[in-house]
Amino acid sequence: MSAEDLERYENEMELSLYREYRDVVSIFKYVVETDRRLYLCNAVDVKVRSESGDAYFEVTMADAWVWDIYRPARFAKNVKVLTFKDVNVEELQDSDVKLPPS
Repeated sequence: MSAEDLERYENEMELSLYREYRDVVSIFKYVVETDRRLYLCNAVDVKVRSESGDAYFEVTMADAWVWDIYRPARFAKNVKVLTFKDVNVEELQDSDVKLPPS
């Protein structure tokens, strides 16, 4: 597989992922961004933990969808993320989920 073929494949996968996101975003209540992934979910809990003086975030989500082109199954019943990086949680409103038609 050439570099051009690989790039075309990844572009097609990203477009497919965006279309899937557009189709499912309206069934979720929250958007959660971590340093590695973007999640859609219907329940989220963020706790700050501290061990040995280092603080980190424990993010627990239920009924989630994961933005990741390399995952064959993007829906997950429960997700737990541990991270030392920033976590952003936003509650979606009806106006937030209206995407332009394709």
